[in-house]
Amino acid sequence: MGLLEEFWHHKYWLPPGATWEDMKESADVRYPKPQDLLLCIPGALILIIDCVGFLKPNCNIQHLEDLISLAKQNDLPVKKVETWFRHRRAQDRPRLMKKFCEASWRFIFYFTSFFSALALLYDVSMSAGSVSRCLSLVLQPLLPALGWFYLLELSFYCSLVATLPFDVKRKDFKEQIIHHIATITLIFVSYCANLIRFGMIVMLVHDASDYILELAKMLHYMKWKRVCEAVFVVFAVVFISSRLVIFPLITYYYFVTKFQMFLLSCLINAFLMILQLLHIFCNPEIHSDSCMPAGKGWEKWDYSKKKNKKKNSPRASEGTW
Repeated sequence: MGLLEEFWHHKYWLPPGATWEDMKESADVRYPKPQDLLLCIPGALILIIDCVGFLKPNCNIQHLEDLISLAKQNDLPVKKVETWFRHRRAQDRPRLMKKFCEASWRFIFYFTSFFSALALLYDVSMSAGSVSRCLSLVLQPLLPALGWFYLLELSFYCSLVATLPFDVKRKDFKEQIIHHIATITLIFVSYCANLIRFGMIVMLVHDASDYILELAKMLHYMKWKRVCEAVFVVFAVVFISSRLVIFPLITYYYFVTKFQMFLLSCLINAFLMILQLLHIFCNPEIHSDSCMPAGKGWEKWDYSKKKNKKKNSPRASEGTW
């Protein structure tokens, strides 16, 4: 037996009693195939192109009349005022415009992803019986909508990993890498093992709070402090209830107790534990920030690095050129 055949042996990927022969396709029945996931490569490239186009700032050039007027008011050459505006725009864009566009892009995706998964799993209740039922039916045929949803999620997280070096630097950069690697691994192995419905439940629980956080970031960048803090409190409640209550006590509990353990399920178990540790790591910061006055708790979640700020006046900034 070759190395490739040994790698894909059913004893590693399927629960005891199931083989790849049980998942043979017919004219009306289709099952997941690992090669299907190769479509995530062009999918990720399309998302990166869309993201770049979405994040591209649309800034108006300062009118010549305004430059001349400001130059006369500050007794400075027009060229120096124009240079100051160029420096000022370069200083502001990464902190506000680019980060607002990043938050908007993620909000659109997470919002669409959450409600799409909710619609696809409409007939699957989050009760204990339904989760265990979903886990026990490993040999269910693949529904086309679920397969495309999985490919979209995998493409999205691959695009996040590819664009991480070019995004606004965040203080939780290492945690993001760990989260994305764990998520991509879970999506890949759960698809190959036909645990798609369980994987969608896990993604549904996680996406329940993500789009709310991105909405709160957008409101923060727009300086709508009261609305921002209200949305952030909602995010904190949803985050704690979904990731620290529903996920460990219902979803993860039934995966461990109701599902037969084999090699792949142990791997899934390990990465689910990594995600849960990341949830616990984030929870104290969320709790402390949600209890702060308006605008005070956003230094952690704004992720902007402190830089030496220049004065807004061209005259005061003259010495920095």
